[in-house]
Amino acid sequence: MIVVDGLTKRYGRRTVVDRLSFTVRPGTVTGFLGPNGAGKSTTMRMIVGLDRPDAGRVLIEGARYDELPHPSSVVGTLLDAGWVRPTFTARTHLRWMASLTRTPPERADEVLEAVGLAPVARKRVGDFSLGMRQRLGIATALLGRPHVLLLDEPMNGLDPEGIHWVRRFLRESAAEGRTVLVSSHLLAEMTLTADELVVIGEGRLIAQGGVREFIEEAVRPSVVVRALEAGRFEGLLRRLGLDVRGAPDGTLNIAGVSSTRIGEIALEHGFVLSELRTDHGSLEEAFMERTREAVEYRSSAGAVPQGGAA
Repeated sequence: MIVVDGLTKRYGRRTVVDRLSFTVRPGTVTGFLGPNGAGKSTTMRMIVGLDRPDAGRVLIEGARYDELPHPSSVVGTLLDAGWVRPTFTARTHLRWMASLTRTPPERADEVLEAVGLAPVARKRVGDFSLGMRQRLGIATALLGRPHVLLLDEPMNGLDPEGIHWVRRFLRESAAEGRTVLVSSHLLAEMTLTADELVVIGEGRLIAQGGVREFIEEAVRPSVVVRALEAGRFEGLLRRLGLDVRGAPDGTLNIAGVSSTRIGEIALEHGFVLSELRTDHGSLEEAFMERTREAVEYRSSAGAVPQGGAA
């Protein structure tokens, strides 16, 4: 378990993390989300003692990171996949890391096999793609057989197969009882991967809870309809006082009413529906809604640069 309690970090006059508190429970994948500049990476660095907080504390399994007798056997981290010495081979890097953490050297080959890098174990890391470096970073995190995983953007640079592998790895790690905290900008993936979310903005907690609960609290469900006589059906719904919006794909989106009621209206007035479903919203929609006031950089609508002819 990770307990973050009143964590605060300032750089000069800027407060990057502001009295932040949350808990990451074992047996769950917790997605750590926030806009750029929200303080996610700084928080993760403070969890493992790389940055010192100005206030507050973090407890991992009931102790501060610097109090753990063998930290690598408790916490596995991936905070920067690009820091590896490029002249090292994958095996050399992992055996070097194993020697620093008093881990048996043969563990290097075990984790290389686990992350799918065994065929390139003797390849120089400098020749690795970003996705391969991400896998090597995860292998490094697994060296000490930790029961807490702290991963910053582990899916960055991965192809679809790699993303699927990371998703399965995270889910299996949680199923084995590990505590898993993972940051990501891939919101669709977090919908498939995370059990719970911690969402922050401008260094402060915005929300913590289940993925579905977060979406339901931020996005009003709507009914999606596709009718054979869409124009006439839309007119009827408007005359009945319903909030109707037409979509580019020809469907109608009706807010504030159940799909059952829309089906009854269609039946009563003789309309044929080819599609009728409830759209509960997406994590992306909920995230954009809840972090609207915490975005560091905003683009202006329609502010697309106008260039000359190519």
